[in-house]
Amino acid sequence: MAQTGYTLPVFAVAAAKAALVYLLEDRMSQGAIAIDLMPETAEIPVRELARLDPQSALAITLSDPGDNLDLTRNTPIWAWVKLTDRLKRPLILQGGEGLGKTATGKAAIYKYARQLFDNNLSPLIPTDKSAHVRIILPEGRQLAKRTSNEAFGILEGLALLGTSGISQPLSAADRLEDFRQTLQEKVKTHPNLVFCLGSNGQQVARRLNIDESALVQTGNWLGALLVEAGLRGARSVLLIGYQGKLIKLAGGIFNTSSHVADGKLEILASATIRAGGDRAAAEAVLGAKTADSAYHELVRLGLAKPVFEQLAGQIRTKAIEYVKKYADASLEIGVILFDRKGHIIASDSAFENLVNLLQQTQVIGEV
Repeated sequence: MAQTGYTLPVFAVAAAKAALVYLLEDRMSQGAIAIDLMPETAEIPVRELARLDPQSALAITLSDPGDNLDLTRNTPIWAWVKLTDRLKRPLILQGGEGLGKTATGKAAIYKYARQLFDNNLSPLIPTDKSAHVRIILPEGRQLAKRTSNEAFGILEGLALLGTSGISQPLSAADRLEDFRQTLQEKVKTHPNLVFCLGSNGQQVARRLNIDESALVQTGNWLGALLVEAGLRGARSVLLIGYQGKLIKLAGGIFNTSSHVADGKLEILASATIRAGGDRAAAEAVLGAKTADSAYHELVRLGLAKPVFEQLAGQIRTKAIEYVKKYADASLEIGVILFDRKGHIIASDSAFENLVNLLQQTQVIGEV
């Protein structure tokens, strides 16, 4: 049975509440703190807690997303809390090192996270005091380099975002049935579907004015859900994903979890040769540490456009063949690849027709 965990804002709030309680009561009960998740509650372990001076304290929690394959697992979240005489607001949230900033320079603490802070901390703050809370993610800046945060306006670190405190194990095997059932319901009213790999794929879909009602979550099970779409009579599927993930399909890898298979650099190197690159170019790709750095190497060599356009077409062909083989169905496939900054870098020959079809479906539905 897959284990749920909690989202990053929960651990930030837990650390802040623990530090505040310690300042007010000079105690910490059983090494854990109770958090109201609205409406659920959670007991979050507090790993470290210390008073820095009479008016400030520091608490540390560790992120636990459950069975989700989440890069923030075990990352430390620090909360520095200081009490001062009452200002205009009782609770003042600040972003420290590793917590991202928006394009306007504000701390990347979004609506649900702010509500969690307010619900859990504000009732504890004395009427004559204000609590200054600074959230610090020591590993945040480094972890952010492995995300597409910059493409969506989150700079220099991770964000406290989400709409729930519960981190559902979307990548755990027993969730595949949930995805299948959702697809089965959506295809009844949306024969033209969009498979988005992660929340960043959803952002790209929104920029293309594609109605969210056509979007389907896939986790890493692209192959299984493509077959399901074929079996359920879908007409088309538009695949939108980060190149380092989606290009695995070009190599016949239809479960994109790196725990199953990971040949993305080899796939890129092979495509580089086919696109006219020489041995040195292929070796530069194979020597890259990540798919993103391989992409930038191809940009430097002037090979990125032909390589990724070729791969987009190859993904389309492989996906169509896969559905035909396992569902005996003809399914139109479109492909959009984007980079770490969310810029579309390549697409196949069918994508424009599918995007236009999806946009027209949206307009008809709204009328």
